[in-house]
Amino acid sequence: MTTNEPRYDRRAASRVLAVLARPGLCAGAQAPPARRIEYTCAPLRTEPGSHLTLSQRLYLERFMRPCRADQVTSATHRIAWTDSDGIPNTGHFHIGGLGPLVPIAMRETVLALWHALEADETFAQRVSAVSARDNAVLEGTTTDHDPLDIFRVGIEACGRALAQHALLARWTPYRTPAEFALGMRDSGIYGAVATRWFWELQASSYRRGMIAVTLSTQLDGTVRYSAETVATLRSMKDMTIEDAHRIMRRATTTEGLSVPEAIAKYHDELDLISRQYALVPAGTRPACLAAMPHQLDGAHYSVLPLVVDRFTDLFTTIVDRLTLAEVPVDAGSEDTELTAEDQVFFVPDMTCKHCVRTITGVLESMSIGVRDIDLISKRVVADFRSPRNRHRAFEALRDGGYNPTLDLPAHATSDTAV
Repeated sequence: MTTNEPRYDRRAASRVLAVLARPGLCAGAQAPPARRIEYTCAPLRTEPGSHLTLSQRLYLERFMRPCRADQVTSATHRIAWTDSDGIPNTGHFHIGGLGPLVPIAMRETVLALWHALEADETFAQRVSAVSARDNAVLEGTTTDHDPLDIFRVGIEACGRALAQHALLARWTPYRTPAEFALGMRDSGIYGAVATRWFWELQASSYRRGMIAVTLSTQLDGTVRYSAETVATLRSMKDMTIEDAHRIMRRATTTEGLSVPEAIAKYHDELDLISRQYALVPAGTRPACLAAMPHQLDGAHYSVLPLVVDRFTDLFTTIVDRLTLAEVPVDAGSEDTELTAEDQVFFVPDMTCKHCVRTITGVLESMSIGVRDIDLISKRVVADFRSPRNRHRAFEALRDGGYNPTLDLPAHATSDTAV
C-alpha cells in the first residue's frame, strides 16, 4: 500500500486530529456583539393518539431498534430563523423547557468557533503540514476528510448535543440556558454522547426534534443517563454495527467483492448506517474520534474536553447578548408559476456531506435534477417542473427529517440597528 491510499484506522485518525488541535483549537473565538434575532415558530404536528410526528415514528421504527416510543421525548415546536451569517436555520424546543434561546444561541456559538478556526493561520499551517500517510488515514476513516471540515462538523455536533438535550431541561435542576450548558458540561453528558451514541442517530434524531434519553439527577446536582438509557443506546449501537457488518459480509463473502468495491456498490446503504462501522472489528463499539485519549508531550490529552470547554464558555456569554422576537409565519403560495428564483430553496438542517448526498439522492430519485447544493449556505438549486412537483419534493425531504424552506427566514440584526 502506498502512503496516499485511504487507510481505515480510528486510533491513528484520532491522533492526527489531537495533534492538530493540541496547540489551542479556536483559542481566538470571540462572542459577537449584542444582537436581535427574529424567528418563526410552529407546533409540531403529531400523529393522532401519539406524542410523535410521522417522521419521528418512521425513523424510530426503521433505525432505532430496540428503542420504544415511550422512551423518546419529542419537541413541541419547530422554529426557523436567519443567523448572523445570513444562513437559514431550523431548530426545536419543548414548551416546558428553556424555549428557543438555546438552539439560536447554540448556532451563534457554532459560528463564532467556526470563524475563529478559519481565521487561525497557525492551524492552517499545521493542516498543510499533515503527511500524505496521515491524510490517507483521514480519508479512509472519516466522512469529512479535510481537517477543517472535520472540526467544523465536530463543533456543530457539540452544539447539537446541547440543543437536543435541552428538550429534557425540565427534568434537570438547571433553570436558565447558561445553567443548563454548564450543567451539561460538568455532568459529562458530552462524553456520554460521544461514547454511547452513533453518528447517524444523533444527526437524524436532532433534525427530527427527538431524543431517546432519560436524565437522572445525582446528589451533587449533576445529571446522568439512566441505566435504561445506557442499555438502550448500547443496543441501538450494536444493532447498527451488526447491520453494517452484515452488508459487508454479504458483499465480500457471497458476492466476492473487495472492501473498496463493496463500499462503492453499497455506498448509499452503508453511508446511511455509517460506512465506518462496516470496517470495525467484530465486538468493537467505536467511540467518537474526539473522545479518544492520547499521550502528547508526556501528558494525557483528547480533543473533546477542549471543544466542550470552549463551546460552553462562549455559549454562556452569547445567551446574555441575544434578544429574540417571534414573527408571523409567511405561508407563501403554491399556485404561482415557477421562476428561476423559485428553483432555489434552503435546507437549514443540512449539516454535513452525508446530508448533501441524502438530499441530492431524494431529489434525483424523483427525477429532479440538482444544479447546485452548498453545505455552508444551506442553499440548493433544483430543476422543479411545477409547484406541485416542488411541494412533493419538500414533503419527501421532510419525511427524511429535513425542513426545506423557500425563503430566508426572519433576519438577524445588531442592536445598534434596532
